Amino acid sequence: MKHLPRYPGYDVMTKRDTPSWDEVTRNVIDERLATPEDPQFFDAVEWRALCALCACIVPQDQQRPAVPVAALVDARLAKNTGDGYRDARLPPMREAWRIGLRALDAESRARYELPFASIDNDARHALLINMQQGKLDRAEWKGMPSTVFFAERVLHDICGMYYAHPQVWSEIGFGGPANPRGYVRMVANRRDPWEAAEATPGQEDAAQKENRRAR
Repeated sequence: MKHLPRYPGYDVMTKRDTPSWDEVTRNVIDERLATPEDPQFFDAVEWRALCALCACIVPQDQQRPAVPVAALVDARLAKNTGDGYRDARLPPMREAWRIGLRALDAESRARYELPFASIDNDARHALLINMQQGKLDRAEWKGMPSTVFFAERVLHDICGMYYAHPQVWSEIGFGGPANPRGYVRMVANRRDPWEAAEATPGQEDAAQKENRRAR
């Protein structure tokens, strides 16, 4: 079925050289878009596990260019850019990620005799459900609660990096940092002229008819 964009024709990057963004914002976004594809922090084994984990947490439409979520997480860790806080049950961010990925591989090998990246999606999801529920507790976790790692690192970092990418901003109709222009029309069902326009019901109906004819 053909995918109908919720904000057809919208590309947040058209704001790059307008009053919507200042030079600081442009530099941050340019750097984000230039994130290296190869890992700078993780080793090859950890990288494979991270890529598989990202694919589970934020599955992406194969018909659109993929957001390099794993590379964005890796780049954050390479810079060691923390949150300014952390759950006391977790070690520092870098250490938590290394322990978590190695422990996930150990859990996968114990259950399926294969590393996490080599098992099928159903098996991956089963392990992640157990992680979320705190049921993974092999020695490789080194006392780090798997449920806390899942909530405070896996979801926080992977989802955070995904939704920090301009391609996703275009998909959800977000205009990016509102600096220096800002937003004025803050009332429900109103938008500023430079904000994304959502598809109208008529557009959706036409696309649905096209999809039915294609099938």
